Formats: sequence, structure tokens, C-alpha cells
Amino acid sequence: MSRIDNIGKQGLEGRALEVFEIVERDYGAFGNMLGVLAHRPASIEHIYGLLQSAKDALITRRHLEIVLVTASRENQCQYCVSHHAPKLGALGIDTHTVENILDLNVPGLDPVERLVRDYASAVTRQRVTDRLVERLREHFSQEQVVELTLRASLYAFFARFNEALEIEVEEDVAGAPAH
Repeated sequence: MSRIDNIGKQGLEGRALEVFEIVERDYGAFGNMLGVLAHRPASIEHIYGLLQSAKDALITRRHLEIVLVTASRENQCQYCVSHHAPKLGALGIDTHTVENILDLNVPGLDPVERLVRDYASAVTRQRVTDRLVERLREHFSQEQVVELTLRASLYAFFARFNEALEIEVEEDVAGAPAH
């Protein structure tokens, strides 16, 4: 059970309510985290509003989910892994690759996808080097590098938030562990 009550969307209005409902409808079962964030409606409006822009992302959905799963695994955030590993699988990356995405030579990723994985890992561990960014810039624009960095960084926030408040994985999330 979460350390803070899940109040759902009661009391939300305006843009915060709109974003809550869009996330529920279009992106998946994130109700436990959203319901706790609802204590601070601006957090839903701004943080999830920013994430909602994924459909307008400057990177492919596959690259986006590689970033999210990598950062989630690095952060050991079971909540985030449970939500994003199935999304990565639905994009054609097999279960073995998803489960072992942090392994240096994990099969199933092409060289650019491995670079994206390496960058997300480095951002998460705060170990980004000039050489890594140079290699990334061979394949991605500056705007895309900002997008990759933003996504990996936000998942460090979510890992800390979920861990501190013990946010539970929703029962209907594929692969959700029993608590």
C-alpha cells in the first residue's frame, strides 16, 4: 500500500483533470501514481503534460521506450519497468532483450538502439562523456539529444518518487508483480 493515499482524480479540474484523463485513456494504467500526484494537481498538469508530448516526440517510439526501460532498470523502479517493458515488447523487442537491456552485449538492439540504451544508462548514472554525446550527435539532432536526456532524467525522478511513497503497480498492468 502506498504511503500516501491514492485520491484518484477527485478534486482535479482544468488542465490537471484533462491530462489525468488523457493519460488514463491513451497511455495506460498509471492511476496509482497519478492518484498520489493528485495531491499536487500542478504536478499532473506539468510533469505528465510534458510526458504526454511523447506523441509529438522528436525520437521514435522504439527509441523512447528503450530510454524508459533502460532508465527504469538502472533506477530499479519496478513500477516503471512493469509499465514500460510490455510497451517495448509490443514494439518488437523480445522478452530476453527487454529483461537484459542493461547487459553490455544484449542481443536484439541495433547499433543506434544500443547507443540510445548506453546514453540513457549514462544519464541515469550521471556518467555522460563528451565522446558519448559526440557519437549520439552522429545520429541525432541537438533537439533529439535534449529529448533523450529529458526522458532519461524524468525517469530518475519517477523512480525516486515511486520508491519514496511506495507506489504499487496497478493490478491490470501486464507483468505486475504480486505485492
